[in-house]
Amino acid sequence: MNNQERANQTLNEFDIQSFQEDLIQWFKKEQRILPWRENQDPYRVWVSEIMLQQTRVDTVIPYFNHFMDKFPTPESLAEADEQEVLKAWEGLGYYSRARNLQTAVREVVEEYGGVVPSDPGELGSLKGVGPYTKGAILSIAYDTPEPAVDGNVMRVLSRILNVDDDIAKPKTRKLFEELVRGVISDKDPSSFNQGMMELGAMICTPKSPSCMLCPVQEYCRAFDKGIETTLPVKSSKKKQKKIPYKLILIENEKGEVLIEQRPGDGLLASLWQYPMIPMKDLGPESAKVWFLDEYGLDIEWKEKLEEVKHVFSHLIWEMEVVRVTLKGGELNRERARFVEKQTIDDYPFPVSHQKAHKYVNP
Repeated sequence: MNNQERANQTLNEFDIQSFQEDLIQWFKKEQRILPWRENQDPYRVWVSEIMLQQTRVDTVIPYFNHFMDKFPTPESLAEADEQEVLKAWEGLGYYSRARNLQTAVREVVEEYGGVVPSDPGELGSLKGVGPYTKGAILSIAYDTPEPAVDGNVMRVLSRILNVDDDIAKPKTRKLFEELVRGVISDKDPSSFNQGMMELGAMICTPKSPSCMLCPVQEYCRAFDKGIETTLPVKSSKKKQKKIPYKLILIENEKGEVLIEQRPGDGLLASLWQYPMIPMKDLGPESAKVWFLDEYGLDIEWKEKLEEVKHVFSHLIWEMEVVRVTLKGGELNRERARFVEKQTIDDYPFPVSHQKAHKYVNP
């Protein structure tokens, strides 16, 4: 049985029209006032949806307002320097989102005259625009009945329709996309999709869902069976790998601090950081030799300042912040430079390294 056949079977005897009406009515009455809901401008919707990936609404609001102040139009973002964009994104994490967004917006400006395409094929071909983002933009900004399926939506529908497929598996998302196609409102897809998202964020939460406050409780098959807290089914993630580092704070004879830019691709691409010595196979003396080989600088340990742990989705950095003394040598590391302390804030740093800023006194 394919996904469409399963969706049709699952939706058999489900009161789709009444469900749509009750969900949309609730959303229009109870929706949170959020800056990206002021209008249906597709560029604003796009920026908000990219920022909201893996990030809480309360965290996103000030970033969104600041970002829109700096880059109010696709043209302004397309023309901006990447470092300026990364600085505006500093602290939000998942920085590839910002780089992909700028790349895609540049294509929109060059190929579509700065108008975010309403054609599903054209929109979906843009860098960083996956099925969810495409569906969100098309439904919210263009009132097109396209599914926008994220974790919130899968959780809500798994309970309402009593679907016990593992939502951690990519193939399950395809099933839920078919289910949304079956229940989405053609009259007001914008309010419907936003209502589903809002329901998952405010009522149908991962733990202890507020079923007594749910506007569509009467349609919920899981609630009817008393199994709402057992859904959705989600297999556990792989254990995160821990990597120990020494984060090095070093000054030259001018009082300038050594920083370096990360590579242009991969984790935290193009952001700036303080040098890090990987300690997995290194002791204190061999770490000094490694630093001399990699940076051309001879150092002496001075003092341990702090231990910082930073958790990514797939790994954990365990960093010991260390101040060292420069004994000699000549810097030979590409993308590394000594900078004046008062200019540190001009560079976009990841949160993990921002924690060491307090030890760099201008």
